[in-house]
Amino acid sequence: MKYILLYIKQTLRFVLKPLSFVPAIIMMCMIFTFSSQDGAQSSQLSFDVGTEIYTIANEKLDLGWNEAQIAHYSEVTQFYVRKAAHITEYFLLAVSVAFPLYVYGLRGIPLVLIAGLFCVSYAGLDEFHQSFVSGRSPSKRDVMIDSIGIFIGIFCVRIFGWLGRMTIFRPLSSGNE
Repeated sequence: MKYILLYIKQTLRFVLKPLSFVPAIIMMCMIFTFSSQDGAQSSQLSFDVGTEIYTIANEKLDLGWNEAQIAHYSEVTQFYVRKAAHITEYFLLAVSVAFPLYVYGLRGIPLVLIAGLFCVSYAGLDEFHQSFVSGRSPSKRDVMIDSIGIFIGIFCVRIFGWLGRMTIFRPLSSGNE
């Protein structure tokens, strides 16, 4: 049984390690695509997301709002929807960058520094890219907001990685490393 578990562990490492970078590349492409939208498209997308959120809340919570009220609430909270989107997309980028680094053995402060520096640099380059898009402008504040999602994502990877090593993968690593 010990050799079967060792074989499974080796096979998973061989197959999954190189593929673990694919989600990070996908997230970077997705962020670049969102940043390539002009100001009107980006604002409309935020408004549409807010409208969808309020429509679902109205249906599930039976609030009795009409379409005009939903549109008003979407307009009022559009700024917060945009910033929540920033935090979310950079959280996902950080997780998709930090996880492969974690899998390759980077742990602790070096993981935070390397993954954090990479993701914050990408956020800065993304803001620079927006300076070339019609109706958009770079913002240091957005990089700071992105950094919130980045560091939450990195610390989640650290916590879940540690928990996984202490529970799920502990029997696989006993005496084999």
